[in-house]
Amino acid sequence: MEIKRLLEYRRALKKRKPKFLRKDWHKISNLGLRRENKQVWRKPKGRHNKLREKKKSHGKNPSVGYMSPRLIRGTIEGFIPLLVKNEKDLEKVGKGCIGIIAKVGMKKKIAIVKKAEEMGVNLLINRKKFLKKAEKIIAEISKKKETSTEKTKKEEVKTEEKKQ
Repeated sequence: MEIKRLLEYRRALKKRKPKFLRKDWHKISNLGLRRENKQVWRKPKGRHNKLREKKKSHGKNPSVGYMSPRLIRGTIEGFIPLLVKNEKDLEKVGKGCIGIIAKVGMKKKIAIVKKAEEMGVNLLINRKKFLKKAEKIIAEISKKKETSTEKTKKEEVKTEEKKQ
């Protein structure tokens, strides 16, 4: 019950939290509106910097007041995230944890998701949607392989005809 209340509080905090933008972000083109990955907070260090001095209309500085409550800090909807790299790592994901599948290939990812479904383990990924998508991709790959083998067979036949 306590965690649910704290999660609601964190959601409300996030709605009120401003986007912390570095000084003069609007003047430098490579920090512009459509370059969000470049718009990272940098602490202002200038002598007469209005942002550092916390003047009224010059934006907000990150401070302790914007931090989420300690009990749920670093969680995803109240679950502790754990990185899953293989099927063996699924055993570590218990109650109160959620598995995040690492950067692994499609084969391994499918195996991990199927094993998690058998074990009843929480994953951050939508299992049913992912498995449907994976089946489509596998079907496309198998079609490509079939067409490529047919082409090679035709080429072999042509080369044999030319030799004769």
